Amino acid sequence: MRLESIDSLDDPRLEFFTNLTDVSLRRLSEPSTGLYLAESPKVIERALAAGHRPIAVITLEKWIAKLEPLLRDHDIPVFVGEESELEKLTGFLLHRGAIGAMERPALPSVSEILTNARRIVILENIIDHTNVGAIFRSVAGLGADAVLITPECADPFYRRSVRVSMGTVLQVPWTRITSWPGGLQELKDEGFVVASLALADDAVTLSELTAENHEKLAVVFGTEGHGLTPATIAASDRVVRIPMSHGVDSLNVAAAAAVTLYALTNTP
Repeated sequence: MRLESIDSLDDPRLEFFTNLTDVSLRRLSEPSTGLYLAESPKVIERALAAGHRPIAVITLEKWIAKLEPLLRDHDIPVFVGEESELEKLTGFLLHRGAIGAMERPALPSVSEILTNARRIVILENIIDHTNVGAIFRSVAGLGADAVLITPECADPFYRRSVRVSMGTVLQVPWTRITSWPGGLQELKDEGFVVASLALADDAVTLSELTAENHEKLAVVFGTEGHGLTPATIAASDRVVRIPMSHGVDSLNVAAAAAVTLYALTNTP
């Protein structure tokens, strides 16, 4: 790595890190630059462990010692600046120490994702990057095999998703389904039972689903507020609900995913 001082915030080599609080960036699913941002030394470490190639890093001087063993074999610029400079550059306080611009890996095909998988999580049109990251963390921690996301779902490689997931979006196999909900047929052809979390009169409880002990199961979670689309529910083999108390009808989607995955993990 090459340590370089930030002499000007207009340096074109810093363009990856400019104004990261811009709301328009949250709307991008697959940025045309082919890059994503890994925020914190821990997430950078996980990105490197996944085989992703770094392009550049910005950091504070006090974090250089932690970054050096991670980046010593990479001939990239590591820009070092003061907190005030980096805050002006990014639009927020760099309290996690460093941000790395990483080259995006090519996404696998759906068929590659399904190979040897038994538990798949599908995210339909979830737009909140925090929820996406939290679900990936549950997938990694509770033992599901992979994640599929629909065409309108938020980008798991958006920096907030990566950060909230603690870098697990870099470890969990995932890809984007190009046809939805038609793409569910490919899963069914591979022997998956498709179970959608939704409030419906004919829904089975989560405990009833786990008791069925399906060899291959794909669980679908819908967007915040509106939930799953009617077409997805109609294409599912099971509609599932988590029983609630005290007049609460449902959980936040990230909490629902964690509860569901925990229940499936403990299936006999």
